[in-house]
Amino acid sequence: MNERATWRAPQLGPARTIDLGGGRRIRAHATGDGPPIVFVHGALVNANLWRKVVPRLDGFTRVTLDLPLGSHTIPMPKDVDYRSAALADLIADAIEKLDLAGATVAANDTGGGLTQILAARRPELVGAFVLTSCDAFDNFPPRFFRVVLAPARIPGGGSAAFRGLWLRRLRRLPIAYGWLSNEPIEPEADDSYVLPVLTSGEIRRDVRRLLNGFERAELLDAAAKLAGWDKPALIAWSRNDRFFPPAHAERLATLIPEARLEWIEGARTFSPEDRPDRLAEVIRAFVGDLTPAPAA
Repeated sequence: MNERATWRAPQLGPARTIDLGGGRRIRAHATGDGPPIVFVHGALVNANLWRKVVPRLDGFTRVTLDLPLGSHTIPMPKDVDYRSAALADLIADAIEKLDLAGATVAANDTGGGLTQILAARRPELVGAFVLTSCDAFDNFPPRFFRVVLAPARIPGGGSAAFRGLWLRRLRRLPIAYGWLSNEPIEPEADDSYVLPVLTSGEIRRDVRRLLNGFERAELLDAAAKLAGWDKPALIAWSRNDRFFPPAHAERLATLIPEARLEWIEGARTFSPEDRPDRLAEVIRAFVGDLTPAPAA
């Protein structure tokens, strides 16, 4: 795979490959010291989504996962389980492998849906969570993308479904990344999102399994369980989101007993792209409130 596909922002910190068993391997980036925050991205992006947020959170250990959600560079085994619960368990296994039990998990887009499932299935691993605009309830994935990406669910259909992404101007169309952020994404990150699926049949195979593995019933079940969540939660939702309605943010904030709601003004789904300053501010305040003050 070429260098543009594998590029990761240096501000994420050094990368290491972690073996999660069963042939599952992912990359994780780590930087800094202090209370840990684990960052989880969504479908068809990678750890680079958080490149503008991570450097704004000095004073914390920041670990950014590179998950097998379509913009990854290490293919998953042919027989790996790609259902939503299994992907949530993969995040859990990564947290355990990195000895980060009790960390705050911050998530966006598909990763937010998976984080809700993770918190419901493995609550002992999550000290708190931050949900930016993301899948919730039966919006998993949003209907728009279910329709647009339907061809990629068929064996051999991925090449045709993603071919237009070779052209940068087409990546800004609503059927690609155009409605996910206010401004075009920097070329290095943009390429790292699309080139893996364009250049690797194994990655297209993984994307097909991802698209066929969404479990709306699993996410609805997680929401029901989170009504009993007894640890902190932050809902940091983009006010101008086109795919994840503000009503879902309000519903989550009401459902989860310890949740607080913060609006990210001037941002679409990719608030880490549009308003990394505001997002880092609310995450810092939230995680800071969880950290005991040093003894006098």
